Amino acid sequence: MDGMTKAEVDKVERIALDAKPIRPRDAATLILLDRKGDEFQVLMGRRHARHAFMPGKFVFPGGRTDPADSRIPVATALHPEEQTRLTAGVGCVSPARARAIALSAIRETYEEAGLLIGRKGAFATSRRDWQGFAEHSVKPSLEALRFIARAITPPNRVRRFDTRFFSAWREDVAVELPDGGPTNELEELVWLPLAKARQADIPDITRTILEELEKRLVDDPLLRPGGSVPFYRLVRNRFVREIL
Repeated sequence: MDGMTKAEVDKVERIALDAKPIRPRDAATLILLDRKGDEFQVLMGRRHARHAFMPGKFVFPGGRTDPADSRIPVATALHPEEQTRLTAGVGCVSPARARAIALSAIRETYEEAGLLIGRKGAFATSRRDWQGFAEHSVKPSLEALRFIARAITPPNRVRRFDTRFFSAWREDVAVELPDGGPTNELEELVWLPLAKARQADIPDITRTILEELEKRLVDDPLLRPGGSVPFYRLVRNRFVREIL
């Protein structure tokens, strides 16, 4: 739908309202954190204005999950407590699907921000979208990921996602490409203090997740494994917050 006029997008949305609700697709987002003294900063990027989906908004790197991501070799696996929470909640989430979701957050962070999370070492794959890791000798690593939140787009939307929000630290980045990622989906990348990030032009759910993350950091600045995970979704026409 990129490149469509606003009138065309509105027409598609009106059609979607009368259609059968779209099943949400798995997606993953990575909240990359850096600590400066007592202040936490988060990496965000602005989506191109030409995008039909959230044009001009500041977002975290992320996107749709490819089930084939589950077959990518890794240096380290998800922490067991993080995997347990990923497989909890509505829907049948197998360990393989949870692994694919987590790896898609790492892949999207490379594609959109040029940041390769993992460990230096030989890595080979036939998958084109993972070739950057092979070229820079970085083997993806999952142990640093923390499952922060989950949110499902409400029904009757043109695009629906079942998004898992992960976090990692800046020091978990093995290689930082100076020209950013190959997709150029984000116009600019900026490090923002959490308070300023909440005030930026961001989607409402992003602001909610940032508030959740800030509360968790107060209680656990190290983001140890096994923290509670809020889950947002629409149930009987009202948003509910559950804990996984």
